[in-house]
Amino acid sequence: MTGAVRLPSRRSRPLTPTARVRRLRRRITLLFALTSAVGLVAMAAWAVRGDDERWRDQLDRTMSADTNWALGLLETDEDGRLDPEVLLDTAGTACPPLHVLSVPSDAARDARRTAPADLVVEHAPREACLTVDSTAVRGAAAAAVNADEERSLDGRTATGEPVRLFALPFYPPEAEADARPQGALVTMADTAAQQADHRRFAWRVTGGCALLVGLSALVGHLLSGRAVRPALDALDRQESFLADAAHDLRTPAASLRTLAETALRGETDSTDVHRRTLRLAEGMGSLVDGLLTRARLMSGTAVLAVEPLRLDQLVEAAVEDAPADGHRVTVRTQEAVVVADPDLVRRAVANLVGNALVHGHAPGAPGQVEVTVAADGAATAVAVEDAGPGLPPEVAGALFDRFRSGSRSTGLGLSIAAWVAHAHGGSLTAGPGRRGGARFVLRLPNGDRPSAED
Repeated sequence: MTGAVRLPSRRSRPLTPTARVRRLRRRITLLFALTSAVGLVAMAAWAVRGDDERWRDQLDRTMSADTNWALGLLETDEDGRLDPEVLLDTAGTACPPLHVLSVPSDAARDARRTAPADLVVEHAPREACLTVDSTAVRGAAAAAVNADEERSLDGRTATGEPVRLFALPFYPPEAEADARPQGALVTMADTAAQQADHRRFAWRVTGGCALLVGLSALVGHLLSGRAVRPALDALDRQESFLADAAHDLRTPAASLRTLAETALRGETDSTDVHRRTLRLAEGMGSLVDGLLTRARLMSGTAVLAVEPLRLDQLVEAAVEDAPADGHRVTVRTQEAVVVADPDLVRRAVANLVGNALVHGHAPGAPGQVEVTVAADGAATAVAVEDAGPGLPPEVAGALFDRFRSGSRSTGLGLSIAAWVAHAHGGSLTAGPGRRGGARFVLRLPNGDRPSAED
């Protein structure tokens, strides 16, 4: 029993160069977005934290000023006991609420730490605007007494509203430098509005951060697209060249093989075989030359050797070199000078004339081709018109693309002619002729007319 042949999975198949470049673009975009996101998130966290510390610090400063002012009104009697009467007579302690707590005894004051339960409430407002559990008040006071400095912390009212508690320690009159606090004043403030503002600020920062990350990802995608575009264009040109070569060389290669097999069987005359082989070799050479020219034009590596030239004389020479094979070619020219590459322009004109000779007549009938050179504003137009069947509507929109023409040929000659025109800043157009056939017009910008001495 033979084992089954396992096909490679899609995941294990090697990626094409184009797919690799596109994957690289996605990775660049992701890296750009992640880098921007890390920076923006760090800045957003810093901004939100700074805003939270800012409003808390401002509130603590306000409560510290109020508590220190109230501390100046707090007195003690002859026995050292607290006397809040002056404070109560001078300032109201209900809103904001003000609590006075003291350390009860010398033993407690001498202890290292004072527990919240040890503190004695000397004064608590009866109808305070904010009601907080006494445990929280004692905890804030104990924290200030034990730390020997002012303390602030967050808490909740009996109804669950957020508040900020502030405790300020105070000392007995004429206390020594190392004396422990005698007690603490505790006040509080409603923080619902501040926290709501802080939440709104945090949401705005978060939304702005998300928007900027998305914008960064979009910009990164566009920039990475521009970065990899030359590579994709080069790969497209390479694939186009290989496709053109495979498409155009398949038929002559098959013909050569058939001709060689026929010669080996001795079924044809050797002279005829040599003649046909030479003709196929010349055709393949012309195809290869055309493919290389088109590849250089598409890649932009073809350097234009521009010079002033007589376009009318160049067209006449190109028509004389064209294989008429019984067809009639009429040339009417006017003296015209353009600045262009002679070799490329000659190839473009030869391609247009050759295309008209091949496709511009009915099968078996001689063709009639008319070539004219005339001024057309700031350009000179070379018109090639035939009396054939004309342009099929289905190929009129893509006539200058590769593998497209008026019949079943590759259309490589028209593609090269279009590229030559664009490389010189001109144009190549196609349309119906006056005699029902096709009319191609190659326009090239005019140059300076050479002097008589030239």
